[in-house]
Amino acid sequence: MLVDGEEALGRLQADLEGARDSVLLAGWSFEASFRLRRDGPTLRELLAEAAEHADVRVLAWAGAPLPLFTPSRRDARSAREALVRGTRIRMALDAKERPMHCHHEKLAVVDGRVAYVGGIDLTSLAGDRLDSSAHPARGSIGWHDATCRIEGPLVGDVAAHIALRWRETAGEPLEVACVESTQSRVRSRAQFVRTVPNDVYEALPRGDYRILEAYVRALRSAQRLVYLESQFLWSPELVRILAGKLQQPPSDEFRVVVLLPARPNNGADDTRGQLGVLVAADRHRRLLACTLYQPRRVQQVYVHAKIGIVDDRWLCIGSANLNEHSLYNDTEACVITTDEQLARSTRLRLWREHLRRDDVEGEAHEVIDGLWHPTARAGDHLSLLPHISRRTRRFLGPLNGLLVDG
Repeated sequence: MLVDGEEALGRLQADLEGARDSVLLAGWSFEASFRLRRDGPTLRELLAEAAEHADVRVLAWAGAPLPLFTPSRRDARSAREALVRGTRIRMALDAKERPMHCHHEKLAVVDGRVAYVGGIDLTSLAGDRLDSSAHPARGSIGWHDATCRIEGPLVGDVAAHIALRWRETAGEPLEVACVESTQSRVRSRAQFVRTVPNDVYEALPRGDYRILEAYVRALRSAQRLVYLESQFLWSPELVRILAGKLQQPPSDEFRVVVLLPARPNNGADDTRGQLGVLVAADRHRRLLACTLYQPRRVQQVYVHAKIGIVDDRWLCIGSANLNEHSLYNDTEACVITTDEQLARSTRLRLWREHLRRDDVEGEAHEVIDGLWHPTARAGDHLSLLPHISRRTRRFLGPLNGLLVDG
């Protein structure tokens, strides 16, 4: 698990610099001048160097057909030209999207040996991905994100997904020989899951909705803890499950903690409406909705991570937000693991970062009641999410989320 851009992007750069045979990237948007380290080469320089001796292919969303959204089709074409001009890099733009939706996954496969699945885009569009876990005050918006680095058989599943999209988009085959690293010592049970809308790709006429299925199963089974980090929370299907759990808690220890951006780049009303549904259902006061700021609240820290943890036994990380875009309409990719040690260690690492203290290893409900609540109420780096009340349910509930996002 790699938390925040400074750690995650530096690790990805090292793997790209060591590429021998192939590099596959799939993402929402790519920026030629983007740097994975502050003092490092640009993305174009990095990939161009690799392309001199390896097969480098980049797959990006073709952009919004109407210039009402970012990036537009023209923006995407300009970005491709800036990245590939004068190099051996091959780049395809995927326009096989549903209207008003996009290709949102963030994937990398290097030499068929290592893969990255997460939420970090290789662009500065909308914010600076190179934030650290300390989120220092620097006068511009902060950025909290995460990804996972994979070795082993799961790399083949990630590569096969990119290959499918490349064939459908570029009209040519892509074969990736995947090899299992002999250096990896850590073994985890894990699964690659995705959202692919129906009737977008010929190879998947019925689509693939396993991210939604995985979240539904995990949330229904929750007994003690649901911890969610997301850019949005307005999926009526998931909110309905959480509301039922809050109305009839499965145990005395049961708690729900959600970490969201204070000012998301869209859909703020829809998230507030669905949180209003949860607040109305929370008769036992087991829900806590929080956000992040830089020290002294200089700027918000934009929560862009997409992480779910249930009972320290189930962990999901990837590109999918908790909205209908990600669960039904955009292409998305996540990794799920039932490695309890990894799920717990990831939660503890995130909680140490957000609470800015090390003593978080007690029972989860005790840490939430004893540390999360008072820290969030104090409202410095961790704060209660603003503008949430039962009243929002009257105006901004599931219907609005469905109209905007369905």
